[in-house]
Amino acid sequence: MKKNKQRWIMCGLWALLASYPAIGQLRLPRLIGEGMVLQRDTELTLWGWAAGGEAVTVVFSGKKYPTKANADGKWTVKLPPQKTGGPFTMDILATDSITLKNILVGDVWLCSGQSNMVLPMERVKERYAKQIAEAGNPFIRQFLIPTTFDFAHPKDDVTGSWQAATPANVLSFSATAYFFARDLYEKYHMPIGLINASVGGSPAEAWLSGDALKAFPEYLQRTQKFQNAAYTDSIRQTEGAMVKAWYGALRKKDEGMKGVPWYAADLDVAAWPTLQIPGYWTDQGLKDVHGVVWFRKDIEVPASFAGKPAKLLLGRIVDSDSVYVNGTFVGTTGYQYPPRRYTLPDTILKAGKNTIVIRVINTSERGGFITDKPYTLSAGGETLDLKGAWHYKIGAVSDTLAPVTFFQYTPGGLFNGMIAPVTNFAIKGVIWYQGESNTMQAAKYHDVFSAVIADWRKQWKQGDFPFLYVQLANYVPVKSSEKGWPELREAQRKTLRVPNTGMAVTIDIGEWNDLHPLDKEDVGKRLARAAQHFAYHDKKVVYTGPTFLSMRTEGNKVILTFANTGTGLSSKGEALKHFTIAGADKNFVEAQAVIRGGEVVAWSDGVSHPVAVRYGWEDNPQGGNLFNKEGLPASPFRTDDTP
Repeated sequence: MKKNKQRWIMCGLWALLASYPAIGQLRLPRLIGEGMVLQRDTELTLWGWAAGGEAVTVVFSGKKYPTKANADGKWTVKLPPQKTGGPFTMDILATDSITLKNILVGDVWLCSGQSNMVLPMERVKERYAKQIAEAGNPFIRQFLIPTTFDFAHPKDDVTGSWQAATPANVLSFSATAYFFARDLYEKYHMPIGLINASVGGSPAEAWLSGDALKAFPEYLQRTQKFQNAAYTDSIRQTEGAMVKAWYGALRKKDEGMKGVPWYAADLDVAAWPTLQIPGYWTDQGLKDVHGVVWFRKDIEVPASFAGKPAKLLLGRIVDSDSVYVNGTFVGTTGYQYPPRRYTLPDTILKAGKNTIVIRVINTSERGGFITDKPYTLSAGGETLDLKGAWHYKIGAVSDTLAPVTFFQYTPGGLFNGMIAPVTNFAIKGVIWYQGESNTMQAAKYHDVFSAVIADWRKQWKQGDFPFLYVQLANYVPVKSSEKGWPELREAQRKTLRVPNTGMAVTIDIGEWNDLHPLDKEDVGKRLARAAQHFAYHDKKVVYTGPTFLSMRTEGNKVILTFANTGTGLSSKGEALKHFTIAGADKNFVEAQAVIRGGEVVAWSDGVSHPVAVRYGWEDNPQGGNLFNKEGLPASPFRTDDTP
């Protein structure tokens, strides 16, 4: 009996002790770490966790800032505005102590959006090999936040660490953000910190806080449904089993994996038909196949290739692929967007006949090889073109793979997981590259995007800090649609009504066949121009291209005026293109257009009483050539729906 009583007493003591924070548990959010960049010239908030009631002192630049952890163990310290400089050391003293070294004070930019902001320098390394090799700048640093979402409540920390720009580290930097930071550093010679919180495919509503979602009941309702962990777990399990079963059944059915595999180097494929690569197979007489299609090509390799490492470029493939050379597996890519770049060791190629085999899995829609991309084999400075006829054979046919739930796209989830934990960290402003995932609901985008800007400014409590964003680039075949992408660009243009916002126009540097255009240097430079104007108050800099202001009519002609004309309008020496005009019937036809002083005059002989003009009003206004003389393109616009 006595022993049982002692046991219960001990259990009670352990339970009591467990209800209090442990002694000596000083902890910092990961954003406050070695190598961090602190925002200059503004009050700074530092925070962390310790034992409840414990005294904590922050020592920085020779001054002490004492505080005390509350009952929950949270502590906060306010530092007065700091001047540009570094590196500095910071000590956080409590029962434990933490020393942070190599701290800089400069400007901190939050970089957010979807895949075009995510896209790292590694993805564009062939285009920017020189810039990567020269990327040794310890004053440009990135904190990369991995994809994290939460529907129940805002998180209080993120994972990650501060990394300085070196040729190795910069490969993981957002390419857009790196070129933005590089331009600002070259201009102002101050440390630049980049907090990269961006997620491929994310819609704007995923970045709204719970409070901001109250203005959008349909989004809030969906979020609330996902707050049920049992519900989301059930979806994960069901969909995970479905995907696993689909791929498992496909592999079992794949004739190319039975007996002698179809990637074997000595396989006789003379009887196989041929298709042209690149191209979609549905465009070449092959029925709309979902499943596995194998492709083979024999090539003659010169003796100069033998015994050397090689690079195999296979453009882009819809959807996934596995690649073999001379019977040896050389690489795989699991979804359609990344460029196919495979490195071959020096033991693979031989002089004479070599065989390349591509096993393509298509899950839905059209399968094939994207045109206007490189399909080459290179070694020792020489390159072989792989485009042309390839033998093919269907390995397996399947039903389409049903789409799965991308939980990270649910309204509010990314705010809670990636933005809420960093809102105490002072910033200079935001750069944003997003919109592609909202093109199907373009009519809502202005309201949602404006809400993101207002919400984030409210969360940071730093006033109307600069919010700079990228207008969607040109994409898909020319003149493919007058909805979706042009409407979303219009919503982005209208968002310029929000104070202290700037827009980088990119309709001249997109790629019709790639959602992720490679030219990220010009995007970064154009955002940096906007930063010079809005964040650094250089009112002389021409920070964007011509922006439509007003119209008037003179007979059968429409006279258009613009802001941001710089030193003048320009058509790059050609007749203006991509203008259309309409009368009261709203039937838009191609218009002639010329620059007259600081205005554009547009007309069509078939429209005697014009009422509206549009410029670049299509998914891909490639060739649109209204610029200012500073080389910045005009934003697409329509006069028939302008505030």
